[in-house]
Amino acid sequence: MSKADEEAERMERARRVGLFRYMLIREAADPGLSGRQRGALVRALAAAEHVGPDGRPVRLTRWTLDRWIAEWRAGGFDALVPSPRQSAPRTSAEVLEVAEALKRENPARTAAQVRRILKVQSGWAPDERTLQRHFARQGLGRGAGNGTPAVFGRFEASRPNEIWTGDALHGPRIEGRKTYLLVTWNLCRVSAPGADHGRIVSP
Repeated sequence: MSKADEEAERMERARRVGLFRYMLIREAADPGLSGRQRGALVRALAAAEHVGPDGRPVRLTRWTLDRWIAEWRAGGFDALVPSPRQSAPRTSAEVLEVAEALKRENPARTAAQVRRILKVQSGWAPDERTLQRHFARQGLGRGAGNGTPAVFGRFEASRPNEIWTGDALHGPRIEGRKTYLLVTWNLCRVSAPGADHGRIVSP
């Protein structure tokens, strides 16, 4: 396939994605609806499964649907059409199932190793980060399957309150607003002979 053909195919898919979005929100985007009526329609859409532009079942969040409605109001149909390079199909459920089976077969396999196996088997594989996220969602992350907590870092302090550390995580959107989970904790020396000082393990 030539570059021109590939570009035309990407543009066609982007248009199909835009049409899927429009067909999904057109009733809820009716300016004659009250906020309560629109909210009920959006909640119903978010609760249902839909056939995506590539024929696979998809579910959408209320935030996504509200964003599409706002984009359509601001720019019409063209605002719902993604960039051709952003409209590539997502990793299919079948590929992720095979990847998960390979990981469960040998929990020591890394995402990079699973990716190489998939590429040899089918000629294509999702990127390593996609596989890592999927494994984490399925409880197959680092240290899974061997009963040993994964060690993410080691710190040592001579007294309490000498070293503090923390982390932050993006939470779910609540009423369209971002939320964050912030955690801080104090590290101190482990006094038992031969113990690993200040070891941090996964929860």
